Amino acid sequence: MRHAQGRARRAGAALAAVLTWAGLLAGCSADGPGPLGLGGALGKPPPPEDVVRVTPDDGSKDVRPDGRLRVRVPGGRLEKVTVVKAQDAQETPVPGHIGADGLTWRPDEDRLALAAEYTVDVVALDSQGHRTARHTTFTTYVPGERFIGYVTPENRAVVGTGMIVSLSFNREIENRAAVERAVHVTARPPVDIRPHWFGKGRLDFRPEHYWKPGTEVTVDLDLRDVEGARGSYGLQDKTFSFTVGRSQVSLVDAVKHTMEVRRDGRLLATVPITAGAPKHPSYNGKMVVMDMLEVTRMNSRTVGFGGEYDIPDVPHAMKLTDSGTFLHGNYWAPDAPGRVNVSHGCVGLMDVKGGSSDTPAGWFFDRSLVGDVIEVVNSKDKTVAPDNGLGGWNMSWKEWKAGSALK
Repeated sequence: MRHAQGRARRAGAALAAVLTWAGLLAGCSADGPGPLGLGGALGKPPPPEDVVRVTPDDGSKDVRPDGRLRVRVPGGRLEKVTVVKAQDAQETPVPGHIGADGLTWRPDEDRLALAAEYTVDVVALDSQGHRTARHTTFTTYVPGERFIGYVTPENRAVVGTGMIVSLSFNREIENRAAVERAVHVTARPPVDIRPHWFGKGRLDFRPEHYWKPGTEVTVDLDLRDVEGARGSYGLQDKTFSFTVGRSQVSLVDAVKHTMEVRRDGRLLATVPITAGAPKHPSYNGKMVVMDMLEVTRMNSRTVGFGGEYDIPDVPHAMKLTDSGTFLHGNYWAPDAPGRVNVSHGCVGLMDVKGGSSDTPAGWFFDRSLVGDVIEVVNSKDKTVAPDNGLGGWNMSWKEWKAGSALK
């Protein structure tokens, strides 16, 4: 009887041992935490977000452009980081680099683009040698207000040596230094080119002297996402270029009623003109041809006069100022050029109704470029303002350079 009881006790102990080990094994499986917190230690990898930390957080919205984009691991090392920016229906890779310690990645350019979605894909090894992959996304702030700059001259234009690069902004710029840093004007062959602000809405560039013929000029607008004023960000990331043609500078003498046309420094012709009448004298100073029109309408009411004239078919019109000064053909006062000043401030050359290349006005028009310089002397008016058209050549180089926002 005692033998039977002993066997029963031994069998019960063995069963208890089997049940205990079964419980331990169940507790240490990949699906359970285990009785002693042994889940990770016995093979279950930690979640990717514990291994790879990405800033901004996954799913973040309205991230500001100064938000920091960073990838890091607390231990182990980063193997590969791929970041893609989706903006304006285009995807572009975001360049960056992994630090020497292998623990961090950062972009080469810290500033984030606006109105963009960023996708971050990371492969890393944790401190135990386990490979982990993580995928995150975030979107950046969409500004409610944008600004752009309208560039003069036109892209790929061939211009005269007096051309001034002018940007007119559609909104006032408060942070002029930031905008100025984002605009780059370069030339080949190289020349010192400086910016000058006229108020808060216009930024011009020019060298100290007229451009040399053959110069190639490039204008880079890196304005995209630059904050020009509170809540107003730039929209453009564009490049413009133009070429400087031959040199032509014409000197208008309001007393002599003549215009001397010089090409590359050589006198090409002396043309009779009529300048502004005593009540409406022409501006003195250097003016640059801004636009050329085969024919245009001129109405005195559009330039601040009364109903003194309305000529629907002015031929060979070349715009010199924003305030309405033109050099143009004149067929309605055929005896004035070379003899008397009768205009309302414009410079008139002999022409016929409908225009003709055989007249002084037609001859000059056919040999002119946007960007040519027309200088008026001996008139009884003041010097044209430097921001009236492209009149910046009337400022000294010292005055011009003082107009930069970057001191």
